[in-house]
Amino acid sequence: MYRVDLNSDLGESFGNYTLGMDEEILQYVSSANVACGWHAGDPLVMEKTVALAKRCGTAVGAHPGFPDLMGFGRRNMVITPDEAKAYVRYQLGALYAFAESQGVRIQHVKPHGALYNMAAVDEKLARAMCEAVYEFDPEIIFMGLAGSKMIEMAEAVGLRAASEVFADRAYNDDGTLVSRKLPGAVIKDKDLAIRRVVRMVKEGKVESVNGTDIAIRADSICVHGDNPKALEFVKNIRETLIAEGVEIKNLSE
Repeated sequence: MYRVDLNSDLGESFGNYTLGMDEEILQYVSSANVACGWHAGDPLVMEKTVALAKRCGTAVGAHPGFPDLMGFGRRNMVITPDEAKAYVRYQLGALYAFAESQGVRIQHVKPHGALYNMAAVDEKLARAMCEAVYEFDPEIIFMGLAGSKMIEMAEAVGLRAASEVFADRAYNDDGTLVSRKLPGAVIKDKDLAIRRVVRMVKEGKVESVNGTDIAIRADSICVHGDNPKALEFVKNIRETLIAEGVEIKNLSE
């Protein structure tokens, strides 16, 4: 039996600005990565998102990013491993307050944006962030790019690691994601994306942007929820996976 988690980055609204379709997306995913107020989100949004996830029976994870609201956390910053560790600890603690007050356990931590991409290839950054999680709660799962330094370091410090794949992103030959600055980085053909997802889950392979098959482990599939077609996309991925004999379960299950 094949089994996989479906996750989405949620809680990204801020003040008067609404981003994403959180309430609708939560009906189809099994895990939610909740923004912690630095790249997106604010206290009221965090509280509301945790409550929505609880109501939908969706597992909650922290989604820490760079302190960069203007750039949505997608701009690289030069930081030390100590800073990375403190950034993750701070944001995890903030979300924990909202989760704990509502009787919700934090299932996982998944870094956001540029922090995620940098830690995928930087062992020291990855280890520092994993240590922050382990020292907070060693039972929390660390979610990171499949085959990356994040997965390697999570296992090294004693955390359970969840290898993440992307439904709508193109891959380089080394398993990293194609930069959003380059053409073809985001896959907009829904049917193609779904075929790629099924293959990643059932065969453990994905075709790179150069046409090369690369090995990949899929514990969790990220589906983005910030465009009008996202809801249809998530729904179709879920339905296709189930039809293919794949169970949708959160990481704790």
